[in-house]
Amino acid sequence: MIKDNQKVFNRLMVIADAAITAASLMLAYFFKFYVLNDGPGIGVLPAGDYFMLLFFIVPAYMFLYYSCSVYAPKRTVRRRFEVFGIVKANTIGIMALIIVLYMIIREFNFSRSVMALFYFINVFITSCFRLTLRKGLRKIRSRGYNLKHILLVGYSRAAEAYIDRLTDNPQWGYVACGILDDHIPAGTTYKGVKVLGRLGNLEVILPENSLDEIAISLSLQDYDHLEDIVSICEKSGVHTKFIPDYNSLIPSKPYTEDLMGLPVINIRYVPLTNTGNIMLKRMMDIFGALAGIALTSPIMLLVILLIKLTSPGPVIFRQERVGLHNKSFYMYKFRSMEQQSPAEEKKAWTVRNDPRVTPLGRFLRRTSLDELPQLFNILKGDMSLVGPRPERPLFVVKFKEEIPRYMIKHQVRPGLTGWAQVNGLRGNTSIRKRIEYDIYYIENWTIWFDLKIILMTFVTGFINKNAY
Repeated sequence: MIKDNQKVFNRLMVIADAAITAASLMLAYFFKFYVLNDGPGIGVLPAGDYFMLLFFIVPAYMFLYYSCSVYAPKRTVRRRFEVFGIVKANTIGIMALIIVLYMIIREFNFSRSVMALFYFINVFITSCFRLTLRKGLRKIRSRGYNLKHILLVGYSRAAEAYIDRLTDNPQWGYVACGILDDHIPAGTTYKGVKVLGRLGNLEVILPENSLDEIAISLSLQDYDHLEDIVSICEKSGVHTKFIPDYNSLIPSKPYTEDLMGLPVINIRYVPLTNTGNIMLKRMMDIFGALAGIALTSPIMLLVILLIKLTSPGPVIFRQERVGLHNKSFYMYKFRSMEQQSPAEEKKAWTVRNDPRVTPLGRFLRRTSLDELPQLFNILKGDMSLVGPRPERPLFVVKFKEEIPRYMIKHQVRPGLTGWAQVNGLRGNTSIRKRIEYDIYYIENWTIWFDLKIILMTFVTGFINKNAY
């Protein structure tokens, strides 16, 4: 399909999806009664009764596909999100079908096996069809066909970042034709994209070129021209998008509010500021901590005994850390070092072959067993099962000046494990990288994300090669 036929393409996709949905139910019936069995037995509904359902199933599924953004343009969407949309639509569809058949109209003679087979066959065939089509379209675009031509209005960091992504992903089929800017001389190029002239040339260029899109990528100093440029673009009828030059200040998926028609963009969306989410996570923390204490109590008793037998001093080591809303608390660990004064303890991190670490302590650190007392911190409410790891106050003071957005991590409770930790960023690793992962977790929190991290913690193991 050529670039101007998106509507026609979508209509063909609806027809293809409708045909696949109908074929999936037929295949499910055939597989159930002719492959797994020797044919429909006595009391089995005839095929016609199943196929009559298609008059209701097909329109309903096409509506669900539309509602789940299955027909949205997919040039820059990752494959897993396209498949997720298909799975989501089919899951809602099959649940609704089961409720209608077995609970509302109470037609119990429809085979549940056929319904289950229909669900899996439809998801599989539709996903395979979409992924094959995607691969074919991307191959066509990489060869110079089915392209969208874009003019950038404004030279800025956002414009360069946009061109970087288009250059690195030719399979998207986007071509930047040029840039207009009042401050950069005409003829200047960035990765092959040339500055064509000034912002005032926009009214001349639009009627003379068959552009598919305008990307407004003004630098902050030129935002006073924004209203006029939008007006010119909308008069031309060309699809216009806005790429803000303040993208370093807002997340990739900003949280917006509508205050009686006034759009408000929140600089940072934190799901855990929602009371319902806070309560749900706290309930999981309490249950998880109690279960963890019960399961690990024999291990903790053994560690207590070994610490007492191998070195003098207290069993539990308390260290001040910074938690939720920048409030300090004392985090508990099994003592893994020789007893030392508070002044000595505050000097620095533990380093490789640190003489202060006991032989048993080295093992406890490597296996993360020294962290088990933090289950009691979780019960107290100082910490959570999952969240950014807490840091000592002196390092918080240091890092907040050196690392942008470092203090965002204190908008949620610190965790026993976290997204950074399960991705290998533990112990003596990059603080900047850890913060990137922590912010991603904070902005994308769900209860399922927490469960995934907990599962990954067990799967990847508790051995910490960066712990000294």
